[in-house]
Amino acid sequence: MRSAKSEQAPLFDMLVDHSKKDLVPFHVPGHKQRAVVNDDKEAADFGILMTIDVTELSDTDDLHDPSGAIAQAHNLAAACFGAEETRFLVGGSTAGNLAMILGVCDPGDIVLVQRNVHKSIIHGLALAGAQCVFLTPVLDGRSGIAIAPGVETVEEAVKIYGEAKALILCSPNYYGLTADLAPLVEAAHAKRMPVLVDEAHGAHFGLHPAFPRSALQAGADVVVQSTHKMLGSLTMSAMLHMQGELAPRPAIRQALRMIQSSSPSYPLMASLDLARREIQVQGHAYFLTALAVSRTVRKALAELPFEALNADDPLKLSIRNKQGRLSGFELQAELEKRGCVAEMADASYTVLALGPGTRKEDGEILLHALSEIAKALNAEDLHIAATAGTTETSRNQATRIQVSEPVTIKRRIASTSSVALEAAAGHICGEWIIPYPPGIPLLYPGEPISEAIVGELRRLAAAGARFQGASDESLATIRVLTEGDIHERGSIV
Repeated sequence: MRSAKSEQAPLFDMLVDHSKKDLVPFHVPGHKQRAVVNDDKEAADFGILMTIDVTELSDTDDLHDPSGAIAQAHNLAAACFGAEETRFLVGGSTAGNLAMILGVCDPGDIVLVQRNVHKSIIHGLALAGAQCVFLTPVLDGRSGIAIAPGVETVEEAVKIYGEAKALILCSPNYYGLTADLAPLVEAAHAKRMPVLVDEAHGAHFGLHPAFPRSALQAGADVVVQSTHKMLGSLTMSAMLHMQGELAPRPAIRQALRMIQSSSPSYPLMASLDLARREIQVQGHAYFLTALAVSRTVRKALAELPFEALNADDPLKLSIRNKQGRLSGFELQAELEKRGCVAEMADASYTVLALGPGTRKEDGEILLHALSEIAKALNAEDLHIAATAGTTETSRNQATRIQVSEPVTIKRRIASTSSVALEAAAGHICGEWIIPYPPGIPLLYPGEPISEAIVGELRRLAAAGARFQGASDESLATIRVLTEGDIHERGSIV
């Protein structure tokens, strides 16, 4: 296999070369690299993409056994992001999170897990049949938002459960807040325990002095990044990075073969190759416009009734109304009316994500929208449906046990019944309740429902939050375990 240079995109170039061969395709996909639509405009829009949408052929390599252009692209990505080995993901960070867990864990193995991880981590643990020891995160002093477990909690967990197969962390969070991962990694490595990090929102970390260090730079063994979230690849494209000797790389590669499609998308893979190339060709200039927009917006907010969370990641603008007259959900809706579509919102903050595609005029449009909203607030022309509150989810995290007993997450709950949300406290939850975004479960099946959780769910529902997993979309009712199944709760979560 020939080595490729950083300014090249070997996977993308291979696909372009293949499309120029004018071959007659008698292989999948069914569109045969042609736009099979009647509308000329649609044909023009999709035709270019379809020319590189191929399958595993003699000259297009194989994601599951790479030896040509895909292998070259993997090696270039590893060099770019500081890994020893990189694998492309066509199922988002979800695929990487599932694979790293399945590759490390056998059924019954104990795993140390940050409590406020993304649902894909929880799903991976359920599939693996692992016993989870949940670690309570510390709260950010600036906002009360949960981040990651403190070093004391990790050290205690490692001391109690030294046989654990891995420590699983998630950093940064949706708001751009990060943990100092290095001492957490060091604590786990003291017991030869690999550290797996869901760094979905931090693919750009370590690539510019304005950004925090990456999880790889902090010494993590397996790191999953959503390249599409904060860099320049297509949605659903991501990367899994590995380094060191503690993580079982062959087992993780095999898990990827099980988790990922046997017909992976070549356009998605090519977009990862191109995104990596632009980082290496443009260097720090790749991020300059987005960073400038971030600085301009933050400075201008001083003249408006809004403020941005002083996040570790400057490309995340988490904005709230200083007076609390608009909830984060309401501010999100008002911005969207004015053409600015935010990433997510909660009861307090509206979160906006910047990236390499951000333009200077985007920041100007955002500030104009915020100025219009401020004027409407002053004139009392806005209908205020609810008052923004503190992040009660994070407050509730602080009341949890720092290091839990081992619990196993079941994929199925045998028997549940429906009760009014107002009467749910004291019951055992029988379904997933996942505010989305950000996709961090507020309740797991089998978890006791507290008054604090009921209050938080009520506030989120009133403010317009959406919930995945809830059988009642309005959240007027919630599924709980029936009396006959409550005795099993210790093995569920």
